[in-house]
Amino acid sequence: MNNNLNETMKFETNKDIDSEVKKIIFAVYDALKEKGYDPINQIIGYILSGDPTYITSHKDARSIIRKVERDELLEEILRSYLEKENNI
Repeated sequence: MNNNLNETMKFETNKDIDSEVKKIIFAVYDALKEKGYDPINQIIGYILSGDPTYITSHKDARSIIRKVERDELLEEILRSYLEKENNI
């Protein structure tokens, strides 16, 4: 671990899983929407808490979302937002 607080840590991710994460987010979003939940609130609840009960088991969404780490979900959401907003 870097003990120098004046240096910036570099965080790298696996680019190969990006499209899979995106598919998972949309599949879970659709399942939550179909069951009448607010998908945004439910996915945020899951990402912040790690509690899978925020995600419906409808269409196997709960087990699907657990195939990826929460930080990977957050990374894909942030990347998509920034790309859209900044035309990256």
